[in-house]
Amino acid sequence: MRSGIDILVGTPGRIKDHLQNGKLDLTKVKHVVLDEVDQMLDMGFAEQVEDILRVAYKKDSEDNPQTLLFSATCPHWVYDVAKKYMKSRYEQVDLIGKRTQKAATTVEHLAIECHWSQRAAVIGDVIQVYSGSHGRTIVFCETKKEAHELALNASIKQDCQSLHGDIPQKQREITLKGFRNGSFKVLVATNVAARGLDIPEVDLVVQSSPPK
Repeated sequence: MRSGIDILVGTPGRIKDHLQNGKLDLTKVKHVVLDEVDQMLDMGFAEQVEDILRVAYKKDSEDNPQTLLFSATCPHWVYDVAKKYMKSRYEQVDLIGKRTQKAATTVEHLAIECHWSQRAAVIGDVIQVYSGSHGRTIVFCETKKEAHELALNASIKQDCQSLHGDIPQKQREITLKGFRNGSFKVLVATNVAARGLDIPEVDLVVQSSPPK
């Protein structure tokens, strides 16, 4: 950064640190990209993002950077954010459109009602029936504690590991590599694994509770 760069990719907190320490000059920025904008602004990063963008944007100026917002989902407030940072003639590109069938037609969806105390046993049975001993399964949990406990539960008979925010990045990479190459068959994760991962040939995905 000292000698000058063309593209900077960073998390809001780290970029803000460099701005405050005088190590980063964003006054000549030409393009601003916010990836996963719905998550980014919904998870408490909105203030940090605003602090960063304030440096690069001048009110009602035609010279403001081109702004690109990417989001898998577009709740109504995402459009309010768009109006705030983008030019009034901004364009919206929708890759889904009006298609009602948004999931792959080869995927079967099942909902199973069970008491929370029976959840681990039911998940263990579902994995055995739909994925067997050789298939690959991802189980999504709501909390880190739940993911850790379920990964250790005896109801899951296959080799199993957990993935969540308390696990160091280096270990996460080792875990994901092991899951990809088949060293273990069941990955129990929080939503840390819900975005940006490409894992081929997963036979079964379980939501341990309905997404909110």
